[in-house]
Parts: sequence; C-alpha cells; structure tokens
Amino acid sequence: MNKITQLFNIKYPIIQGGMIWNSGYKLASAVSNSGGLGLIGAGSMYPEVLREHIQKCKKATNKPFGVNIPMLYPNIEEIMNIIVEEDVKIVFTSAGNPKTWTSFLKEKGITVVHVVSSSIFALKAQDAGVDAIVAEGFEAGGHNGRDETTTLTLIPMVKEKIQIPIIAAGGIATGRGMLAAMILGADGVQVGSRFAASIESSSHNNFKQKIVDIKEGDTQLTLKELAPVRLIKNKFYQDVQDLYEKCPSKEDLVQLLGRARAKKGMFEGDLDEGELEIGQVAGLIHEILPVEQIIKEMIADFEIALQEKAKFEF
Repeated sequence: MNKITQLFNIKYPIIQGGMIWNSGYKLASAVSNSGGLGLIGAGSMYPEVLREHIQKCKKATNKPFGVNIPMLYPNIEEIMNIIVEEDVKIVFTSAGNPKTWTSFLKEKGITVVHVVSSSIFALKAQDAGVDAIVAEGFEAGGHNGRDETTTLTLIPMVKEKIQIPIIAAGGIATGRGMLAAMILGADGVQVGSRFAASIESSSHNNFKQKIVDIKEGDTQLTLKELAPVRLIKNKFYQDVQDLYEKCPSKEDLVQLLGRARAKKGMFEGDLDEGELEIGQVAGLIHEILPVEQIIKEMIADFEIALQEKAKFEF
C-alpha cells in the first residue's frame, strides 16, 4: 500500500477524473469495482441528478467512490448539502479557493482533495487543510491551468513544496505514464481521457469514437480569456480561431460559446458544433474498452515498465 491507496482504501493508486458529461455513476462504480477510485462528475449535473447518481453508485458498488465538484458551480451550497445528506466520504474540489469549503467538509468527516495547476496553488490547498492534491499538467483535457506547465515539470516542482500526498494528472493513460509520474514524485495518478473512451463513460458514442480517431496534434488549448480549455480541433474550434483573427472582445467569445456547448458535443454527439474536451494523450488511445480491462492493462503495463526500469540502473 502507498499513501493514496491508504487514504482512499483502494487497491490501485488510480483515480478516475470527474469529467463533465462522462463521469456518471456507471463509470465511477466500474472504476471503484476494478480497484481504483471512481468519481462522479457533479459539474454537468443538476443537484437532484447528482443525488440520483450518488444513490445509484451506492447500489452499484460497495467500494469507496467520490464526487468531483467545481466550486464555481452555481448551486454549490445545495450540492454540498447533498454530499453530506448522502454520506459521501470523498470529495475532490476544483476551480475555486479550497479554503471556502474544506473546513465544512472536513468537519463532516469527509476526505478532501483539491485540483491545482501550480505549486503556488498546491501550497494554498495544503494550508487550507486538504488531505491530498491533484497536480494537473496542461496536457490534460477540459479546463486547464493558465500557466501551461506540463506534468513532467509540475509534479517535481509541487513535490518540493508540499508534504501531503500528490496525485498526478494530465497526459496519463498507460501504466508507463503512471510509473513515470510516480518516479517524479506522485503518489498516484488521476486518469481522465482513457476513461472517457470507456464502455461505461456516459458520453456519446460519437465522442468516444472521435477520441479513438484523433492523432497527435489534434487538440489545442484555447479560450484563455474565459477559462482555458483543451479541445479537439473541429468546426467549433475553427470558428473560435477565425474569431480570434478579428481581435474579439471577451463578450464576443462568450456569445460564440453560447450555452450547453460541451453538452452538445460530448453528451449529444455533435462533432461539428460541440465543444469536445479531451487531453493530448488521446493520441495513445486506440480502442473503446470496458473499465475493468483498462485498469488491468494499466497495471500490467506498469509492472512491465517497472521491470524494464532495471535496465537503466547504473
């Protein structure tokens, strides 16, 4: 056991990212049943929908699972109350100040993890009293840090600054990636894109197939004036780039983005007009697989890479 498996009482130090429109109870329970920690992604759920997914997840697994909560969520107080009422034991927070809710959650006996994109924010999260942090490099899909710090450099820099456990995220979809992150100082990994392209992911099959089809260079970080987000290069992405050539205002970008653009792409399967969020590591994803097989392959790959590592010892 290591710090992460002990903290969450799980078999493998693999956390499934709480991705909007991908991370319903089916995905979370499948990851937990396979030895990792599944997370329900609250960011794309109305409060009562989240409650339903929590209740269904309890029925689908007797293993630990958690909920990921973006703290900029408009119904945040209602969400937090549901977390307490449904006796959720693990919460990952992101997109906000960890001081806002950490004490409230900790007082209820909840394990709290906060997602950061820099060592400065990692220190703030540690000071706020979280139990661990997710350090996410800019390779990651979806909303991202503004500094564009890669996982390769972020993990050791965060390791220098904090004492609490570190979960590496961004660009990790294989056992070799997992081993590399842990050698750099991480105690575990958070995996998003690989699980987005799983059978149990709640996203549309069109989106899952698009993940499998894209190649190196087919994603790009954009919309930094609003909130940096890594997208697949599709018609909507190109519309954004065309607008940038006209030196748009923030309001112009907001108008183009509109409402429910991510839902249209990832959940409804509109590959042209939808916002398709995925990480750079999608170039290494070649099949839509069940979660159990994904985790088995990651662990087997990790063990092979660990044996091969001996070749490089001097």
